[in-house]
Amino acid sequence: MIDIHTHLLPGVDDGSPSIQTSLPVLDRFGRDGVDVLVCTPHLMASDATRAPIEKYAAILARLSARAPTKPELVQGWEIMLDTPGIDLRAAGLHLGGSDAALVEFPRMNVPPGASHELLRIRMSGVIPVLAHPERYYGATIEQVYEWRDVGAVIQLDAIMLFGTSSGCRLARQMLEEGLVDCIASDNHGDTRSLASARDWLTELGAAEQARLLTHGNAQRLLAGEPMIPVSPIPHAEPGMLGRLRQMFFGRK
Repeated sequence: MIDIHTHLLPGVDDGSPSIQTSLPVLDRFGRDGVDVLVCTPHLMASDATRAPIEKYAAILARLSARAPTKPELVQGWEIMLDTPGIDLRAAGLHLGGSDAALVEFPRMNVPPGASHELLRIRMSGVIPVLAHPERYYGATIEQVYEWRDVGAVIQLDAIMLFGTSSGCRLARQMLEEGLVDCIASDNHGDTRSLASARDWLTELGAAEQARLLTHGNAQRLLAGEPMIPVSPIPHAEPGMLGRLRQMFFGRK
């Protein structure tokens, strides 16, 4: 698997506070089958020209020196589009040196002109990877279609597949309609896992979709290759979701 959205770079944002917190998570991820992990600390688009790229690269090097050999750690950002029109073409702002930038909307809301801003980024030569659209307040399936139409890659958070909130229902609807390109953990030094999504999809009989969503498309993204469309995935039975919540999150 390849996880393109994590906050395991220690002590730089609201994610892992220390190397000691990050190391057991990385060890678990390696045992789960994560081969490559992108560290994506938060960055405001308005601060893009002042991004501490070299400073964070040094922190990543120190983490890598103490981490297990698997997964391989690479640098990226999660860029909040707090100000429209910012130039995101600098390679240091992208995921693992690719042409793709992980972006999110501010304050977990869909801002006016969201589609236009994603289109502007795409037309500048940067592939916008929209983080967790299912989590934005009031987001609709129609908007997700529109964001894909303007060239955004859609990244879903694994944990959102297992809840009962409106956002979790939207996450599963996105899978049902084939609107998700890749899944990531968005781990902040906690128990969130990409393996939970892979195992759930495999149990549903969607092993090929699981491969694309947790490895194939992320690999292609980092290599500058186009996404492979992911076939729609039938909705899970409610009883199965209950068992999965209990299995992964200790809930009944």
